[in-house]
Amino acid sequence: MTRRRRKPKLPNYPVRASIESLSHDGRGVTHIDGKTVFVDGALPGEEISFFYTSRSRKHDTGRVCEIFTASEQRIEPVCAHAAICGGCSLQHLAPEQQILAKQQTLLDNLQRLGGVEPQQILSPLRGPHSGYRHKARLGVKYVRKKGRVLVGFREKGGRYLAELARCEVLHPSVGARLSELGALIQGMEARERIAQIEVAVGDSMTVLVFRHLDPLSPADTDKLIDYAKQTGLHVHLQPKGPDSCTPLYPEHSELFYRQPDAQLTLHFQATDFTQVNPAINLAMIEQALSLLELRDDDSVLDLFCGLGNFSLPMAHRAGRVTGVEGDAQLVERARQNAERNRIDNAEFFTADLSQDVALQGWMQQRYNKVLVDPPRSGAAEMMPQLARLQPERILYVSCHPGSLARDAGLLVNEHGYTLVSAGVMDMFPHTAHVESMALFQRGV
Repeated sequence: MTRRRRKPKLPNYPVRASIESLSHDGRGVTHIDGKTVFVDGALPGEEISFFYTSRSRKHDTGRVCEIFTASEQRIEPVCAHAAICGGCSLQHLAPEQQILAKQQTLLDNLQRLGGVEPQQILSPLRGPHSGYRHKARLGVKYVRKKGRVLVGFREKGGRYLAELARCEVLHPSVGARLSELGALIQGMEARERIAQIEVAVGDSMTVLVFRHLDPLSPADTDKLIDYAKQTGLHVHLQPKGPDSCTPLYPEHSELFYRQPDAQLTLHFQATDFTQVNPAINLAMIEQALSLLELRDDDSVLDLFCGLGNFSLPMAHRAGRVTGVEGDAQLVERARQNAERNRIDNAEFFTADLSQDVALQGWMQQRYNKVLVDPPRSGAAEMMPQLARLQPERILYVSCHPGSLARDAGLLVNEHGYTLVSAGVMDMFPHTAHVESMALFQRGV
């Protein structure tokens, strides 16, 4: 018979500490009796007291109780819910310091995990700090004890939804309506069977996708239609997976975003993956085109191409672009976007890029430049396959510094590439999420 291990009892009094550094997820780091403690809401150089929130054999966690000596970089959060909402973790740190911390995280990961350093550090790409988020999944929960429906993000370090009135980082068409959305769902018969709301904002409209676990009654459907008419928001319903998403009101929604420099318009569906921050996305694309130094005789391979976010603007400057993506629906969307924009020098293929794709037809072509934009897990499986193609330049767009560092180590230490430059992009201000870009060259 095995005994259930009891959780360590937490002290019920505040503990004083000096904060030494900032962790990769935006928490202050201190040591108590030689043990690492991660303290939410604390900044390097501060003298604070904190309450323990959890203890384990490897490390403990806590939250700030009182600040005795504040960091010069500490600011007043723009959001009244910053202390409890898990959607943001760094609103108490000045934005210019946030991006420097992300840059240091990138460089530390490259050196520690990949054993590489860039010859040049790119200037950070920065944009708006509020109202920037055009894509989000909002949790929905009817809390019986409170007698109300909560809409928003989870609490910090918890599994419960935070009680939010509004969100300052969401696009204003939705961010100012969280209480309103909660009241709407509270008045529905399906209040306990609405699981989430997916937000998708395009250049001309905002779509709310209501994920409902049971069929909605006519009365509930009418409430959603009335809300759409009153607010101008488009309402879609999703009873099952993403494929089941359909417009409720109005009957047709045409989501798109423009890339003015390339004179492109890219259409997408509400449940498609798109970049959350349009200002940074445009700057990111322009930087990518510049670093690749595209010419009209270039043949470019774009891996994890999505709906053509990089492929189509590259096609304006290169001779030929081949985009490859694992999601067949996104590949179809990329083809449609190429056709709408009258681009005939880009082709798209569906393939699982976590597998050996050496025998695929598109891999038999020659490419002198490659762009890779993988998910958080990175593209380790593709690194030796790319090296066999021997492209002059590989541009790696990353949403996780650890996987980028691992893959950079493979390209540099095993396949003879040089890490020419790397830099961060503030895609998610007020969070510890690090988006970056790295340029590799062969024979430098």
